[in-house]
Amino acid sequence: MTGSLTVRFSPDQEFVVAAAEPLPAADAARQWLDEQFLEFDCEPLRASGKVLTADKLLAVADAAGARAFGPEGDPAWAVRLAAAACAATGRPVVRLDIVEGRASF
Repeated sequence: MTGSLTVRFSPDQEFVVAAAEPLPAADAARQWLDEQFLEFDCEPLRASGKVLTADKLLAVADAAGARAFGPEGDPAWAVRLAAAACAATGRPVVRLDIVEGRASF
């Protein structure tokens, strides 16, 4: 499965990243997302403390910021995030709208 990740930081700031081939296994993708969530010192979005995959994706992308996806960022990291997003959700296309706090796939 090929995949892509779109991250929107503002109406005029949107990045589309193709996922690396082959995609990692879903468990490995979720583990990498967990590591990134902790590395960026992200906080759970829900009062219950439960962190869904969509919440992790939003939090990690938001914490990394638009710079991580732009020319001055680390393209290998962005590609790995795209691959992890597609593998963890089991969907070929993942869209993160940071402004709206919404993930769709």
